[in-house]
Amino acid sequence: MNKTVAVALSGGLDSSVAALILKNKGYNVIGVSAKTAETEEAEQVIKNAEAIAKKLNIPFYGFNAVNIFKDKVINYFENSYKNGITPNPCIMCNQFIKWGALFDYAVNKLGADLFATGHYAKITVTDNTYRLYPAFDEHKDQLYFLFSLTQHQLSKTMFPLANLKKDEVRKIAQENELPSKSAKESQDICFIKAPLTTKKYLNNLFSPQKGTFIEKKTNKKLGEHSGFWQYTIGQRKGIGIAAPDALYVTDIDANHNIVYVGYRDELFFNKLTLNNITQSYPLNKSEFEALVKIRYNMQAVPANIKINGASCSIEFKNPVTSIARGQACVLYDTNDGHLLGGGFI
Repeated sequence: MNKTVAVALSGGLDSSVAALILKNKGYNVIGVSAKTAETEEAEQVIKNAEAIAKKLNIPFYGFNAVNIFKDKVINYFENSYKNGITPNPCIMCNQFIKWGALFDYAVNKLGADLFATGHYAKITVTDNTYRLYPAFDEHKDQLYFLFSLTQHQLSKTMFPLANLKKDEVRKIAQENELPSKSAKESQDICFIKAPLTTKKYLNNLFSPQKGTFIEKKTNKKLGEHSGFWQYTIGQRKGIGIAAPDALYVTDIDANHNIVYVGYRDELFFNKLTLNNITQSYPLNKSEFEALVKIRYNMQAVPANIKINGASCSIEFKNPVTSIARGQACVLYDTNDGHLLGGGFI
């Protein structure tokens, strides 16, 4: 009997091509999609996903995840900024929606044997241990957002786009006249739609509140702002204070509405600590070298790792810039780049 694969359809290019590939390989494919809000945009996502399923002639099931998305993603996002922390909503969505509510619905309710998405990543298995490797398209590699996946989840997960370039994926969609063939790249934060920006979203959420810019080194007041939530660690633009050299946000005190600023050299640190670290598989070692990212769009850099229970201390070979509380810190193997684990700063 052919295995049943539930494909998480977003209505976009990548997930629709993933479903097509699996169907062509002979799997019994079903489409699933999570509704994340009571809005026209969220309803349109479901309609787009349903159109993909209809085109592919596969069953489609919509899942109402409005409440859990509000609780685990939107509330987390808003509360993080409220507390002066830089959130990572895509990682939380993967953990609690895609490989949370939707994964459980597909496997436990619909009886799917496997769960697939359009992520760019590659799974290998050796001695019953599942490891995540970078995708063939290094510009689209998404391991950073997948560090929370468990061995159980990986054992039931497929990434059909692992060996494809983005251009090839788009070509497949065009050749097969998929409704998503002209779809644009998905934006970073799905619940903040253009022309709304993160800053505008937060300003609509929080009332203006007069605060101060303080120079970190001298504790000298340099100016005023209308809310600390408008700033993130490492930010340069939008500070609006005259200084001999460019000023950067170096720290945020949410309790006192203070944005600390300083010069670029003040952004560099060579150590950080992670609590509640997730290991992608049992590493069976407490001290080792790894490649580390403290944000998605940076080059992984070498560091020494010490794991002590659920916490992890990281010492970089060379100082890194703009370490922000709340961002994900992800560890990769120094030899082949496979995922070792990660946590939140």
